Amino acid sequence: MFYKDERLALFIDGANLFAAGKALGFDIDYRLLRQEFARRGKLLRAFYYTALLENDDHQPMRPLTDWLQYNGYSLVTKTAKEYTDSMGRRKVKGNMDIELAVDAMELAPHLDHAVLFSGDGDFRPLVESLQRQGVRVSVVSTIRSQPPIIADELRRQVDNFIELDELRDVIGRPPREPRSDAPREEEQMES
Repeated sequence: MFYKDERLALFIDGANLFAAGKALGFDIDYRLLRQEFARRGKLLRAFYYTALLENDDHQPMRPLTDWLQYNGYSLVTKTAKEYTDSMGRRKVKGNMDIELAVDAMELAPHLDHAVLFSGDGDFRPLVESLQRQGVRVSVVSTIRSQPPIIADELRRQVDNFIELDELRDVIGRPPREPRSDAPREEEQMES
């Protein structure tokens, strides 16, 4: 439930939302996403969190992050850590949970409603703290994927669960065919 006069902020865990959209078979149109939530309340901020590879101008995230910066999103990034797993595969780790939590806590006194785009159960204590400060919290994720992206403990804690699949017609676009030479985000990012 949203109210037109409530102060609203979006906190988007980029890797988690990407994985949820992919699991449901659609890409997110971030222009439509921002418009939809600006329509639902007084949108103060729309944060997008992602880790980026250092010195890699050809990474697939670059066009999206550049677009977000110029189109009303507060982009929060950090350098991802690169390593080789026990199977010899190149992996990249870039968890943005702390950055998201700090921003949400700092903005809480100015908010009526926080919308978290993530299914990560690690955010349950953050949600609980925001609620103690009088902020209503909605989470956008999915239970329709196999396995579900949303952690049960997070879903139980929030004031409102929004099924991402139900937003498909409002904020989605059909997935693009990946370029064969471009690494895919899910191959690069691991939370």
